[in-house]
Amino acid sequence: MPDVFISRQPLINRQNRILANRLCLHLVGGATTADAAATLASLADYWPADEKQVFLHCGKIPCDAGLLQWNPPANTTIELQGASFAAPDAAALISRLQESPSSLCLMIDEHAKTALSSGTAFRFMGLNAQRFSPAQLKTLAAQTQPYGIGVAFNVYDRQSFQNCLDAGVNAAATWFFKRPSDAPAKALNPGQAQIIRVLNLVRKNADVKDIEAALKQDVTLSYKLLRYINSAGFGLSCEIQSFRHAVTILGYDKLNKWLSLLLATASKDPMAQAQMHTALCRARLMEIIGHGLVAKSEYDNLFITGAFSMLEALLGVGMDQVLETMSLPESICDALLGHGGVYGPFLELAIACEGEDGEAIASQAGMLGLSAEQFNQALMQALTFADTMEI
Repeated sequence: MPDVFISRQPLINRQNRILANRLCLHLVGGATTADAAATLASLADYWPADEKQVFLHCGKIPCDAGLLQWNPPANTTIELQGASFAAPDAAALISRLQESPSSLCLMIDEHAKTALSSGTAFRFMGLNAQRFSPAQLKTLAAQTQPYGIGVAFNVYDRQSFQNCLDAGVNAAATWFFKRPSDAPAKALNPGQAQIIRVLNLVRKNADVKDIEAALKQDVTLSYKLLRYINSAGFGLSCEIQSFRHAVTILGYDKLNKWLSLLLATASKDPMAQAQMHTALCRARLMEIIGHGLVAKSEYDNLFITGAFSMLEALLGVGMDQVLETMSLPESICDALLGHGGVYGPFLELAIACEGEDGEAIASQAGMLGLSAEQFNQALMQALTFADTMEI
């Protein structure tokens, strides 16, 4: 059966922040670009808000006029190979592109000159970090600068990311920050330990005054907690003014979910914002796809599992060391330590959609009984959620 699954990747700028989100289309079971266009059209109500650019990559199949049967939102940037402008149907593609409201990114290849002379306007110039050496990247970034903003793709490690920035590109699509930048620390720092103390108090339903007292030992914790709860992603109709107010409105179970995010804020890594965005997207995705698959009382546990899945990178401490200090359900620990237990398959899917293997995404979604439509809608909602949280 033809299906289209979507994976995601962030574009990180020079300030180590997410400049844009990149969506990759995986056409499985004989799906075509026309199927991809129909899939994208069905996601109109879930498309990320226009504050942030969305790059669209057609995966292993070159973009052609079939994809442009879809009317892209204004914040869409379509990636195009130079070879598409040398293909037999190039005239039809160019005509459709000129009618499209989306911006374009030209992936530099041996046909780049043909594309640049086609009369098509490009906003971005895409450079393949695996195809060109650092010296070649620098030369190409300078040569293509008059035609568009330089961005790099296929950036797999920290050194390659730095090479791209040194070459003059403005951002790079990468996941290197998911791995800890240094050797794991032997213990949590005092700030991290304090957050865990507060979390454990909440999970044990301690008296509100005791939790407030623990929060007051670090004023920034209260500030961050209230900022999260009052973010657009949370969707409350009234502003939460204090921790006691939060307990009244949310209750301990929901508050535990949001306090869990504080642990991730203790990161000192330069890539903390991108890491937090990843943790939030995983958390919300797991929570959404869990609907109807686990008991309603376990939705928050799925969220916490996703949020905590990035703790090794965020805290620089081994996962087993972090979990030793926390009062977490066994089901969460099983998923975090070995992707096992009832939550393991949900975490596997959340991680799979950060990769380049569409068949793996389809297989993992199938194991959970999810259709491509259900998965893609959940992914878009999770991405929007992460984008709207104040990190």
